[in-house]
Order: sequence, then structure tokens, then C-alpha cells
Amino acid sequence: MLIRDIMRSPAIAISAETTLQDAYRTMRERGIRHLPVVEGEKLVGVVTDRDLRLATSALVPSPFSPDSRVSAVMSSAPLTADASDPVEDAARTMRELKIGCLPVLDDGRLIGIVTGLDLLDALMRLTGVHKPSGRLEVRLPDHPGELARLTSFVSHRDLNIHSILTYPEGPDSVRTVLRIGSIETGLLAEDLRRAGFDVLWPPEKPCPR
Repeated sequence: MLIRDIMRSPAIAISAETTLQDAYRTMRERGIRHLPVVEGEKLVGVVTDRDLRLATSALVPSPFSPDSRVSAVMSSAPLTADASDPVEDAARTMRELKIGCLPVLDDGRLIGIVTGLDLLDALMRLTGVHKPSGRLEVRLPDHPGELARLTSFVSHRDLNIHSILTYPEGPDSVRTVLRIGSIETGLLAEDLRRAGFDVLWPPEKPCPR
């Protein structure tokens, strides 16, 4: 999945001469928290709802007023993304630098914006939770062929796999999360356990006493 698949386009933008009051009104009316600041088609900064709150808070002495210009409080030279960048690269950048958005440029021209909420939407699409499905989580040995063995086991039971996510767990194992085309995962989990798979979800039912 690439940035172009999840970005909001066209991006709502304002000029550097916009007042703080008007910028806040735009955010409130559009239900957004980040505004790219442009001069013509050139991106010159980003202003957030937090910037506006800090600049106009009655609790903190500030040289700004609602009629001050956005250029006085915006973040200049913001980090940007390209529409062809992978989503995970944008997520890593935003997490490491603790920023809430990345304007998206094409040859220096603003064409969109991606925010933390857009990345959460992307995660939902990548994991397949937006469509009816069941969740299966299995700990696999970190050896070639183990994932293929798992997916083959599932496919031989005429179940469709909507998504697969894996991540390392220590030096010798990998956790694998599958979304499959059935909400009845209990029987499949039992079959997997009998076949020697370490199934973490759904949990094993306690034996009746």
C-alpha cells in the first residue's frame, strides 16, 4: 500500500497571511487538525490545532492574538512525503519524529496530506478487519517454509485468507496473524493444535471436568 492509496486529496490548505482565527475556523468547519500553508503552489509550512491553541491560550502569556498571521506560529520547512512512498515508511517517520501529518508533494506541488488517522485506516485495510472475517494468531518457528505450511493447512480446508501479518518474536519465532473468511475459527484452531501448531488465538477451550 502506497501513500497515494490513503492520502486525502486535494489537501485543504491556507496562505501564510491567514489569521489564526480564520485558520481555527477552517479546522473546526472541516473537522481537521492540520493545515498545510502555501504560497501559490509552494508548501511553506504546516500549522496544527495545537499550534493555534498554544498561541492563543489565555492561560499562557503569548504575543499572539486571534488576528495574528499563521506565518508567525506555523512549522516552517515541514517534512513531506511522495505519493509513491510506502505507507510503512510514512508511519515510521511520523512515529520517530512524533509528528501528526505529512504533506504529500509532486514536483514540489502540494497534492495531498496523510495523517495519523489515515494510517490507522490503512492498518484496518491491511488487516482486513473492515470485512467479515475471523482472526487466527499462530507462533511459528523462524524457519523457511513454516508460513507456507500454515497457509496450505488453511487453504486445504476451503478457507480464504484475507490478510497475513507477521512480526518477529525473539530470535527463533515469528507471530503470524491471519484474517480468514470465516468467523468460526475455534474448530480450525483445534485442528491446527492437533497438527502441532502453536495457536495463540483463539484461546484453547478448557477441558470439561
